[in-house]
Amino acid sequence: MFQQEISQLNLARLKAGEKRWIGNLQGSAMGLLFKEIAGQSKQLFIIVARSNQHLGQLESELEFYGIKPVIFPDWEILPYDRLSPHQDIVSERLAILSNMPAAGVLLISASTLAQRVAPASWVLGEHFDIRVKQKFDLEQQKLRLIQAGYHLVDTVYDHGEFAVRGSIMDIYASGQAAPIRIDLFDDEIDSLKFFDPETQRTTQALQNFTVLPAKEFPLKEGRSVFRDRYADQFPAANPKKNPIYQDVLEGIASPGIEFYFPLFFSAEAMQSQSTLTSYLPKNGIVITDQHVDEGLAQFWKEAVRRYEDRRHNADHPILPPEQLFLQPGQVLEQLNHFGRMIVSQDSFEEKAGVLNIRAEAPPRLPVDPKREKPFTEVKNYIDHASHPVLLVAESAGRRETLKDALRPALGDIPYVANFKEFIDSLHAVAITNAPLERGLLLTGKISVISENQLYEHRVVQRRRKRQQEVSEEFLIRSLTELSLGAPVVHIDYGVGRYAGLITLSIDDQDHEFLQLDYADAAKVYVPVTNLHLISRYSGGDPDLAPLHKLGTDAWNKAKRKALEQIHDVAAELLHIQARRQSKPGFGFALDQSLYMQFASGFAYEETLDQANAIDAVLHDMQQAKPMDRLVCGDVGFGKTEVAMRAAFVAVQNSRQVAVLVPTTLLAQQHYESFKDRFADWPVRIEVLSRFGTSKSHSKTIEDLAEGKVDIVIGTHKILQENVQFKNLGLMIVDEEHRFGVRDKERIKAMRADVDMLTLTATPIPRTLNMAFSGMRDLSIIATPPARRLAVKTFVQEHTGESVKEAILRELLRGGQVYFLHNEVETIERAAESLRELVPEARVAVAHGQMRERELEQVMQQFYHKEYNVLVCSTIIETGIDVPNANTILIERADKLGLAQLHQLRGRVGRSHHQAYAYLLVPSIKGLKGDAEKRLDAIQRAANLGAGFMLATEDLEIRGAGELLGEQQSGSMQAIGYSLYMEMLEKATKAIQKGQTPNFDAPLLLTAEISLHMPALIPDEYLGDVHQRLLFYKRISNTDSAEKLDNIRMELIDRFGIPPQPVKQLFAVHQVRLKAEQLGITKIDISSHGGHIEFSPDTPVQAISIIQMMQKHPTFFRMEGGQRLKVTVMLEEYDKRIQFLHDLLDSLLKELH
Repeated sequence: MFQQEISQLNLARLKAGEKRWIGNLQGSAMGLLFKEIAGQSKQLFIIVARSNQHLGQLESELEFYGIKPVIFPDWEILPYDRLSPHQDIVSERLAILSNMPAAGVLLISASTLAQRVAPASWVLGEHFDIRVKQKFDLEQQKLRLIQAGYHLVDTVYDHGEFAVRGSIMDIYASGQAAPIRIDLFDDEIDSLKFFDPETQRTTQALQNFTVLPAKEFPLKEGRSVFRDRYADQFPAANPKKNPIYQDVLEGIASPGIEFYFPLFFSAEAMQSQSTLTSYLPKNGIVITDQHVDEGLAQFWKEAVRRYEDRRHNADHPILPPEQLFLQPGQVLEQLNHFGRMIVSQDSFEEKAGVLNIRAEAPPRLPVDPKREKPFTEVKNYIDHASHPVLLVAESAGRRETLKDALRPALGDIPYVANFKEFIDSLHAVAITNAPLERGLLLTGKISVISENQLYEHRVVQRRRKRQQEVSEEFLIRSLTELSLGAPVVHIDYGVGRYAGLITLSIDDQDHEFLQLDYADAAKVYVPVTNLHLISRYSGGDPDLAPLHKLGTDAWNKAKRKALEQIHDVAAELLHIQARRQSKPGFGFALDQSLYMQFASGFAYEETLDQANAIDAVLHDMQQAKPMDRLVCGDVGFGKTEVAMRAAFVAVQNSRQVAVLVPTTLLAQQHYESFKDRFADWPVRIEVLSRFGTSKSHSKTIEDLAEGKVDIVIGTHKILQENVQFKNLGLMIVDEEHRFGVRDKERIKAMRADVDMLTLTATPIPRTLNMAFSGMRDLSIIATPPARRLAVKTFVQEHTGESVKEAILRELLRGGQVYFLHNEVETIERAAESLRELVPEARVAVAHGQMRERELEQVMQQFYHKEYNVLVCSTIIETGIDVPNANTILIERADKLGLAQLHQLRGRVGRSHHQAYAYLLVPSIKGLKGDAEKRLDAIQRAANLGAGFMLATEDLEIRGAGELLGEQQSGSMQAIGYSLYMEMLEKATKAIQKGQTPNFDAPLLLTAEISLHMPALIPDEYLGDVHQRLLFYKRISNTDSAEKLDNIRMELIDRFGIPPQPVKQLFAVHQVRLKAEQLGITKIDISSHGGHIEFSPDTPVQAISIIQMMQKHPTFFRMEGGQRLKVTVMLEEYDKRIQFLHDLLDSLLKELH
């Protein structure tokens, strides 16, 4: 495209310090120009963007035209923040510094360029290589990694961590996309493989890799340098009072240490080689626009201002900005050591070294959905264009919508995969998809139309590169941890206490058992092959769990009683299900093109889970039976969008939608956001809540009954008797955990034939229970939106000092704070004491007993930053989003429930700043029982998407409640939650088949198998008891051979080739799976044979056993009605297993 222009520039002759000017780069012309330039010359082009936003725009344009730029990421924290950059960012930066590309395009923002980096001599000298077949001393390498700043952990999840198990080392090295598993054979490396940190399964092999330091400075080795430099730099300061100094000497990287990093290097090194330009190849060419110095000056001013704000604390001295950043003059001077190009959208005056490109501003071609032919403008433009035109949609879904919409005007538009394919194909008009913000128009040559030119008000959200999915199994699995003394339920003996795994030797063979202690010092040993008979006792406080006595019938009574209740519950459940299944619901029709148009109004990229949830909801709505779906998504994970899409489909089918929310504030917020989202559609939305006059209310209620209102949003008012709907099609319940049982009964009455969509971050146990028992469909949104960081949570004693520090930390980075004080009488006093404690704060008060107008006003003022500390009651837990508020302090956190704590914590962290939650308690030592457990749970569940885990944990702390009755916490106390759920499932299945559940044989047959051979996971193969137990439990719970294989593959993958006893463990379970199909209750076979017991209702026909006895009269004979005696010499283990497999297979064949 630019052949002639490029030769005119004559870049090969561009010397250091010389400049070229390129003007009139309209739209995305710059991307195309530099793609072509970089494709032809062997130099590195460094493009300096004005801001991070501009950088994102350039990145997508360069990628679109076909060159992938290397991006040097910014720390994404403000100067002098008490925060550290995300470990992933540090890893990317180190990877680029240690291996700077020699050609291509490097993208960097001006402020990142002005930041000093570690001296080149250190970064380039610090890494070491690891390759297959090299000698590898574990202990020595461990020390080496710790020196390089890596953390030794149990399981590797993040950059900068490593773990050692036996002869395996896992390491998540800086600069690698995934962690790597190093498998040793003796003392040399046998294999290197990448693995997935979520499942811990290996993926692909590699031959060698480089270990870079984990931090951008030598935390461990640089300690002595740090000490001396600190003393020189701050002679007056007392280092004992600076926690960061103390931490460095301990080798801890505390948040914010990055702003002291020059002290880890000698002054000379920092002086001569700490600029990013010292890493760039000498023949590189730097490209800036005319305004780069303004951007640099702005950044410098900000850094100096932040320095001035913070330098007055004598105990926490900070480095002056010139040691951390470069002044604008210095940056420009550094850049003059390279060839320079200055680019601009405007034309330059013609003179030597100036080149103005022939391009025009991409035209606006607005699509007007309200016109009969919305795409008239586009069609006219394409008809009159004398050159090829490429349309660029944002995603594949949008591309298809555009194609459909343009079909009447332009016929079928061919699809091309990318820009190059379009140029090669010579199509006159084509369509593709890419996140391109600006179009392109080269006069007489080519035109690229981006979606922004068609729909002007849409925000394109940049795709985040890393999307981690949380597997649901992982969420639930991580809760099965057993600690010593934890209550455990054994199906035959009742509730005992777990006393550890022990190995006993029986007949000279080692077997591993789980020891359970019962009342009166009785012990039960459960073979690890029978762990399916055991479940963890959950539901209620473990300290109050019963402890049963062996040999009494108390347990059987409790079991029977629970079973009878379960039977009723199951019957009732099925009744509701049947009523809902038989009552034909309304199958909504989905108008694809209208829906796509609506969906495109969503300002962000859907996350993976969100898209799945939306699909599931739409699928349910199109079925002719009523939907009942629970969407669990953490606070701020985009549940509201799911609701809006559903509401849109319902309204398109001229049905009414009711949105039920717990508080007036939330009703207002939803009302605003719904109005916003439906602005371009003929939809009438009303709100019913405490705000608003009774006159407007009665008008709304009237219009609802006449069907004039399409969507109504409201609090409990919607449930009143006098509110009638003309034809309600969809009921959306938001924050379901805030409604009491009675409201839920009202909702139930409304909903037998209405589609129900329930949204919540922390479902109450009863709801979760229903979802787990398959009564309701469950969608989990566990992926956070792009760039969200988890909220850091601390449990602290309430002292003036800690409160002040927390509030200042937030105010100093320009943020806002929620301070939760849950007693309205004393709330003013609390606000007053905060004003004295932190004079710089502007404190406001909000609580539920204020007048509506006043409350709304305070919330609005807080939103617009007129106040920066809000002292409030729990009214905010469903309040409006204040993206700038990123710290919450919760007083008397020990008095709040788990769901509430989690919801409150979710008020902060709505933007990509690190957010903090402080749970303040009068004294940490004085915490009791449940309160301690709750705070511990919420502190542990710090990762995003934790709402769901907390809910399952809450289920265990509080018990599950009866599913249908009035009680929300109920009779599961006696037998424990897991067992209850298991029985419920079986009862439900039995009733479905039309049988009455047999109360005396409550559980499905579990065959007991003893083959008199060691079947266990030896200590030396997997040392961690916890992990062992987890695997035993998972193996015992498998119900198909395929799942068993998966677990075996995972074991091999994570811990190496299994020894014989492990193989035998799997063999025993394969036999168990077959035996269960045949209704066999017990198999006991040793070296001389043994016996097999059948249950009374075995599917095996007597005739097939008789035939078997006739065939081998010496092997088999019957003892009594149910026992088959086997007399065979089976000394070797594998023969014994083979014999059983053959025997069971032949019986299974007869069955089918």
